Amino acid sequence: MQPQMPDTQDLIYGLNDRPRPAPALLAAVQHVLAAFVGIITPPLIIGSALGLGAYLPYLISMALMVSGVGTFIQARRPLGIGAGMICLQGTSFAFLGAVLSAGFMVKQRGGTPEDIMAMVFGVCFFGALVQIVLSRFIGQLRRVITPLITGIVITLIGVSLIKVGVTDLGGGFNAPDFGEPTNLALGAFVLLVIILLNRSRTPWLRLSAIIIGLAVGSIAAWFSGKLTPHSIHDLPLISAPMPFRFGFQFDWAAFLPVALIYLISSIETVGDLTANCMLSREPIQGPSYIARLKGGVLGDGVSCMIAATFSAFPNTTFAQNNGVIQLTGVASRYVGLYIGALLFLLGLFPVIGAILQQIPKPVLGGATLVMFGSVAAAGVRILAQSTLDRRSMLIIATSFGVGLGIAAQPTLLHHLPQWVQNLFDSAITSGGLTAILMCLLLPESTVSAAEKKPEIEALDH
Repeated sequence: MQPQMPDTQDLIYGLNDRPRPAPALLAAVQHVLAAFVGIITPPLIIGSALGLGAYLPYLISMALMVSGVGTFIQARRPLGIGAGMICLQGTSFAFLGAVLSAGFMVKQRGGTPEDIMAMVFGVCFFGALVQIVLSRFIGQLRRVITPLITGIVITLIGVSLIKVGVTDLGGGFNAPDFGEPTNLALGAFVLLVIILLNRSRTPWLRLSAIIIGLAVGSIAAWFSGKLTPHSIHDLPLISAPMPFRFGFQFDWAAFLPVALIYLISSIETVGDLTANCMLSREPIQGPSYIARLKGGVLGDGVSCMIAATFSAFPNTTFAQNNGVIQLTGVASRYVGLYIGALLFLLGLFPVIGAILQQIPKPVLGGATLVMFGSVAAAGVRILAQSTLDRRSMLIIATSFGVGLGIAAQPTLLHHLPQWVQNLFDSAITSGGLTAILMCLLLPESTVSAAEKKPEIEALDH
């Protein structure tokens, strides 16, 4: 069955049209607003969980800067790197579990915040090489990493991250006021605001729901005494990027979970790029389509390598910006150049990160609870599109059982070697590897194989 073109509004500007500066800038601002919270939230979560508060303004600045550079590369497509479309690059939520696991591993050894970041960015740098290599084999990769496996892993990512959101909603890890009614009320208030705005018929309110939720939640926290603004006068005016500012470390136990997420992230990017092609009225089969997929995944990998070099967490192509293309009717890749420039300029000023760092944990938790729940829901949606026969249901049940079981009882593996604990203590890697092994070892029914054959042939050609 061939994919169908979506019933979208007519494009105002096609992929290679050059809009005038004013409409291009307006469209770019909408993309930035839709992605801004998604870009800065992972550094906020990782920084607060791993005790990196002193470096949070810098980490947020680098996240914005690198997102801008990556988006520019995807749109400009230099040397065939990039998809040549509006592919907004932003910090990926998918890597949170693996990054936190690596950080806690260093922390348990008595490592400093600098040691933690040296390890995290070191393994992420080499992980980007995995994605760069995989970009050359996108057609063959789809034979191994199927929508079933992708759906399982994405669902596990969302479910495992929900614990982080709930912890923040209660006040933060080891907070003395954890679970106080005021904290719970603030988190619930932000959650309610975001839900109500998402149900609005006004597109701008839906796009801005998380930003508005964080803003009104912070105002409520200020009135309740949970937010006391700190001085930001000591910060430098400009945040200058420094390659490998915190050094460079590597550990196989920390690397393997990250490498697995890069594999899954590549498949996610293929789906996002396909949707982008459909919205941009570009072919979704044939040589030009495959070349665009390879360039887009390669662009993701290069963006992630730049991110690790300049102390930003791994990037991915943001799916939500496809909605902005549909909303605005602007698919011009030249708008991507404006988006990249805007994000880079935002990252230049560390005062932005310093202000965002002061968002109270319960407020952040109320917003991230929705985000992480959405990640899990996206995984369920992918699973629902797969053929759920007896084999698939067995793979899903076993993968969830192993992944969520180990996450629920983390001491289960503590009599095994340390490298085994570090690798399989994560629900994402234990459940994901279980899914991959079962898909390879369990024979597929002839009916399911016949249904998938046209899709594989389209990708191979």
